[in-house]
Amino acid sequence: MTIYTFEENNLIPIKTTTFFEAEILERSHLQQAIKNKIGVIAPDCLVIAEEYSDWDSSRKRIDLLAIDRSANLVVIELKRTETGDHMELQAIRYASMVSTMTLDLAIDKFCKFKQLNGFPLFDKESAFTEISDFVDIELDESTFGDDVRIILVSPNFSKELTTTVMWMNERNIDIKCVRIQPYTYNGSILIDVQQIIPLPEAEDYQVKAQKKSEERREAKTTIQKDYSKFEFNGEQFNKRNLAYEIVRTRFNELPEKSFKNLYSDFMQYENVEGLIVKYEEVLENRKDRYFYDESKVLKMDCGDRYVVSNQWGKGNIYKLIEVANNFNYEIIDKSQSGLIRSYELNDHLIEQLEDKTILVSRNGERLKAYPYLEKLGLEHGVSSTNAYGKKKNTRQLGKDILDKLMS
Repeated sequence: MTIYTFEENNLIPIKTTTFFEAEILERSHLQQAIKNKIGVIAPDCLVIAEEYSDWDSSRKRIDLLAIDRSANLVVIELKRTETGDHMELQAIRYASMVSTMTLDLAIDKFCKFKQLNGFPLFDKESAFTEISDFVDIELDESTFGDDVRIILVSPNFSKELTTTVMWMNERNIDIKCVRIQPYTYNGSILIDVQQIIPLPEAEDYQVKAQKKSEERREAKTTIQKDYSKFEFNGEQFNKRNLAYEIVRTRFNELPEKSFKNLYSDFMQYENVEGLIVKYEEVLENRKDRYFYDESKVLKMDCGDRYVVSNQWGKGNIYKLIEVANNFNYEIIDKSQSGLIRSYELNDHLIEQLEDKTILVSRNGERLKAYPYLEKLGLEHGVSSTNAYGKKKNTRQLGKDILDKLMS
């Protein structure tokens, strides 16, 4: 494609050049420019590594490694030659090799990438937070790196390469060719950037996945729609911050702050061994899986320090909430905050929400529910202990009282 200037009702072609003629080097110049403006060739992508080469038995390097909004890995290969030099084969090999990358490793590489690019104090918790904020899904090991995409960037591509890429696209391998053509104009270098395979207007109509991939995307779509928020202690939290707040709140309530006391309170949580871990026992490559920041470390009376896991999804957060119910904490799942039933008694209002939370208010002001329910239970013959002699939590006692009052 030729680019023109419009001068005195004339179209004047701008002279094309090559990166070689313009003395623009592939790694030192071109790669740095694209790295700093990745959206030009890879919209909605975040670069997490440069010159990636963590292989067991290979010295090959991925020019740029990124992730997209769905937490898929994106292999970006650059060439300044006019044909692409079989870069599609090289990229496929890299995509296969990087497909086993774990979330832990990606966070570690992103942390080092940021440190080498102007953020020397950037740590792994910051890396996890930045990636989590970037992607559109609830990030954990099960949702990370479900697929690998490929983007090839070159001034031009050989017919053999484009034929191969189109054939792979037809077989649901997500690979794109982006042409970057340099021009010279008034002493400056202009770069024309165009995605040529697949053509942008055709991309919307391309069948990109087989049945298995479609099922994965359907499952991931469900995850993408999971923006769960919880109300606790008058604030709203996402899943991982709610888990930390539950543990921190219980820890602050302990008259004697010891790991034994805290551990015993959470014994009913099935993965209690991984919930609270000694600070010094967390391996270097797993720090991003815990609230490791000094401000969030739990300090025992004896001087020992413990950290809380930040690995929370729908599968385990509700189990922790069940344990928290035994502390009579009022935790409202905002996605299930609809009212099931309510009962007014004098100037008090008792409400039961979809997630079984029991709320008590007096003249519109929220009260601590359990003390009022316990008193009300005595007045109406509803025991605050269950058949095994154990004390009911707020949800259990509130339900039994509403059943009695509304029968």
